[in-house]
Amino acid sequence: MKTTLDEAAEVIGEAGELALACHVGPDGDALGSLLALHHLALAHGRTSVASWSQPFEVAPHYRFLPGLDLLTKPEDFPAAPEVMVTFDCGSLDRLGDLAEPARRARHLIVIDHHVTNTHFGTINLVDPSAAASAVVVRRLADRLGWDLTYASAVCLYTGLVTDTGRFQYENTTPDVFALATELSSFGLPIQAMTRQLFEEHTFAYLQLIGECLRRARLDRDRRFVATWITAADLDTFGIGLDETEGMIDLVRRSAEADVSCVLKEVPGGVRVSLRSVSDTDVSAVAGCFGGGGHRFAAGFTTRGTIDEVLGAITSLLPAR
Repeated sequence: MKTTLDEAAEVIGEAGELALACHVGPDGDALGSLLALHHLALAHGRTSVASWSQPFEVAPHYRFLPGLDLLTKPEDFPAAPEVMVTFDCGSLDRLGDLAEPARRARHLIVIDHHVTNTHFGTINLVDPSAAASAVVVRRLADRLGWDLTYASAVCLYTGLVTDTGRFQYENTTPDVFALATELSSFGLPIQAMTRQLFEEHTFAYLQLIGECLRRARLDRDRRFVATWITAADLDTFGIGLDETEGMIDLVRRSAEADVSCVLKEVPGGVRVSLRSVSDTDVSAVAGCFGGGGHRFAAGFTTRGTIDEVLGAITSLLPAR
């Protein structure tokens, strides 16, 4: 990592323009990491553009993040960047419409912490031991000699707190608390951030939760719980798919299950979130469908119906 950090810092230091991109449907770590480096680059006199593929939308609980007004629409993203940096993106296809600019980039720096990352860059800053991609961004900023700003601290903290589940997951190490301490020293509104990130939802979303929990299935033999969200559900309750990101955190609370799953109907197939609280490696399950992630948290998108995909996942889990 030391060598690649030096290489990445040298390339970024010599770049005339930076083109930054994260994965489609960005979560807190992807969006926070992207915006953090964008803020830092601009604060240190660099030209920088930042974006992600269509649908170019921000989930409601991330709309407080500073710098959303500084983003570039994906159709205006450079076609062949000199230096492109990706965030929290395990494979080229996760860039969606921005995969082609990545292929054409002279230098492609991949910042990630997923063990399933395919190392698709010319420089790969991939550390599976890091709690979040935001951790790797902080290291890179240090290597560049770029002092943090208030805006970048807000964004990095968002990445850190979301990917550690509010400092509850196994990846919460002493280094995580040390970074949280550094970031909080900028006077972050932690109470307000926590409320918006994890607790504040529309009443319609609460009604959707009730419907999804009512239909949830528990396979006691496999210690597996699952539920699903259909396109009709979203229409009925007037909810956007991006607002349903936290559904998996409710389902995983079942005491009778070691593995939890939420399936979401999307155009052309099904998007799946998986969580584990046992020795079951859900990244291996996701890998069977072309996805990836971590041992305890993973996901994928695949073709098929909800019933078909749920059946396929269930078949991969052994009976206890």
